Amino acid sequence: MNKNKIGFQRWIAVFGVILFIGKLIAWKLTNSDAVFSDAMESVVNVISAFMGLYSLHLAAKPKDEGHPYGHGKVEFVTSGIEGALIAIAGIMIIYEGVNSLIVGKTLNQLDWGIAIIAATAVVNYLLGYISIKKGKADNSLVLISSGKHLQSDTITTLGVVLSLVIVYFTKIYWLDSVVALIFGAYIIFVGYKIIRKSLSGIMDEQDPEILVQIVHILENNRKDEWIDVHNMKIQQFGASLHIDAHITLPWYYSLRDAHKEMENVIILLAKNIKRTIEFNFHMDDCKTISCPVCQIKDCPVRERDFVKRVEWTSENITLEVKHTAE
Repeated sequence: MNKNKIGFQRWIAVFGVILFIGKLIAWKLTNSDAVFSDAMESVVNVISAFMGLYSLHLAAKPKDEGHPYGHGKVEFVTSGIEGALIAIAGIMIIYEGVNSLIVGKTLNQLDWGIAIIAATAVVNYLLGYISIKKGKADNSLVLISSGKHLQSDTITTLGVVLSLVIVYFTKIYWLDSVVALIFGAYIIFVGYKIIRKSLSGIMDEQDPEILVQIVHILENNRKDEWIDVHNMKIQQFGASLHIDAHITLPWYYSLRDAHKEMENVIILLAKNIKRTIEFNFHMDDCKTISCPVCQIKDCPVRERDFVKRVEWTSENITLEVKHTAE
């Protein structure tokens, strides 16, 4: 799996260099600010592609003494750097566009520029689509970020093509700089979103989608013996997950029986989540306060009557305290 991701990222890097050269030629031919904006984003594509390649190589390394959780976090770091580079490229584009509006600029050979830029748009879109699809299948933030970047590049490239066509027929050259300003602002926004996503991973921000998926699996397959699950925390290390949780089991269970039930929960999640998962479950014995929510019908030591079944949700399964009927 990791070899496939690395191989695909290598192709993204190679095509990034080719597309950058094409856009650079188009910029030299046309002297267009809009084409310059597209070329600048391709510079970032090339840098981020090679950074992504490095991060995938590093993330694929096994755990070692200095990195007991593996090297997966590097994907968040490189993704954040990629977002910062995208934002910087947007600032450069806006600077160039403002300067051209003030000084003025004449464009050349727009027909050739249109043809070259349009061709790069098609290649970018296909690469981006495949990268996002593969990234979601492999749970790779690097491939997803690369794909989104390539697709955002496609949008800006199509806008550049449209602006060149308009300028070609109208000869209103200042429109070229205005388009560059618009796409510069858009590129900064894309960079911000990538930075925000990477920071959430570095800071171990809870991913609502993953939490909802896990809760759904547990709730739909829960056994009466699983009296309560709470204090759940999820960390991401690249494509891997680390799940901490407390599970409440009948206090009269032997250590062997309790461990077997805990393993049943782990096996259930491992079978239904297509990611590498590391578990750290803490076993709690049930207390009197658990009786009102305990669904074991023939419990030999029940001290209080059953009151209601507490549905596990993404909101209450993360609470630090055990669930009660109140």
